[in-house]
Amino acid sequence: MEHSRTDATTPGGLVGGYIRLMDRLSGATAYLAAALFIAGVVVVCQMVFVRYILEQSTSWQTEFTVFSVTAAMLLGSPYVLMTGGQVAVTVLPDMLSGWPRRLMRLTASLVGLGFCAALAYASWVYVAEAWHGEWTTGSVWNPPLWPALLPMAVGITLLTLQYVAEILRGEE
Repeated sequence: MEHSRTDATTPGGLVGGYIRLMDRLSGATAYLAAALFIAGVVVVCQMVFVRYILEQSTSWQTEFTVFSVTAAMLLGSPYVLMTGGQVAVTVLPDMLSGWPRRLMRLTASLVGLGFCAALAYASWVYVAEAWHGEWTTGSVWNPPLWPALLPMAVGITLLTLQYVAEILRGEE
């Protein structure tokens, strides 16, 4: 499946507008995810240079890298769903055709949607608790925790909304 499938197969009206909006948001967060991943790689290189060339200690680099690469994964997940890039075992659905196949795919999508919706809710609660409790990471760097948790809540929320778009799209 390619990203260009949106224009050819998207219905019109409100449903089509929603699908196009979600596809654009998923594409935009994919660019942000790529930038965060690159930032993580650059910081790892800087950390290696500081540790092994300058022989100095590092304080924030490992934590920043974990946060940025994790954020990249979470913010990139709606794009992966939209483009069909996820790993899937499709032996049984591939053996079926017609309504049994559509029913199996719809059931799987609804289970994924339910899981993501529950995780999105819990993630926003977690971000709010970290914000109001002024939680920090407890490390040497000790930054506030909520900015590291925010990409989880945003990414899973967008993944939930992209699941809705994929169900509305109704493709096989």
